[in-house]
Amino acid sequence: QVQLVESGGGLVQAGGSLRLSCAASGRILSSYTMGWFRQAPGKEREFVARITSISTLYADSVNDRFTISRDNAANTLYLQMNRLRPEDTAIYYCAADASYSRSTWITGRGLDYWGEGTLVTVSS
Repeated sequence: QVQLVESGGGLVQAGGSLRLSCAASGRILSSYTMGWFRQAPGKEREFVARITSISTLYADSVNDRFTISRDNAANTLYLQMNRLRPEDTAIYYCAADASYSRSTWITGRGLDYWGEGTLVTVSS
């Protein structure tokens, strides 16, 4: 059984940085695509970033501020978040799936594995 556990969330001032981690256990192959989503209070879940074995994809709202990476040996996914803004406040979720389809990841529908989330709060 696959489990994804996020960590690294917290309270930070606008302009600051945080690094999220997602530890994967179970059969997460290095060929799996992994990514991050977020859900702000009162809003729908939205795509943040995803990483395949050869490429990355970012939402426009985080491009040039966030960096997604993975350590396959450690079965861990990361999200380095710089120049944080109050509108980045959300619960951040890690996800994994065998699919690398852009449309699948932009919507998040049908992805096989999800974590429970970690809260990021950015104060102004």
